[in-house]
Amino acid sequence: MSWFTESNRWKHFVLAILAATFGTMLFATGCGTGMEFKDCHHDPENAGKPIWRWSWKNWDWLDWLATFLGGLVGQAIQLFVIYLIFIYNG
Repeated sequence: MSWFTESNRWKHFVLAILAATFGTMLFATGCGTGMEFKDCHHDPENAGKPIWRWSWKNWDWLDWLATFLGGLVGQAIQLFVIYLIFIYNG
């Protein structure tokens, strides 16, 4: 679990839980993709270059994976709440 504590990946996980609980898992995954794209965009090596000439070395798949997994957890929480509201009280 050392990969989870480095590079603020726990923040990706927690914020994705919130995003998927109040949105969807796809929303959380899209946010994670946008965050990684932003990291590549702010790389000084990419300044002034078109996107197809960027260096993608700042793209961190483990950050993206933490966001995706948090989205899964958040979507499960959302579905459980929907179950409690609409089906269990039925």
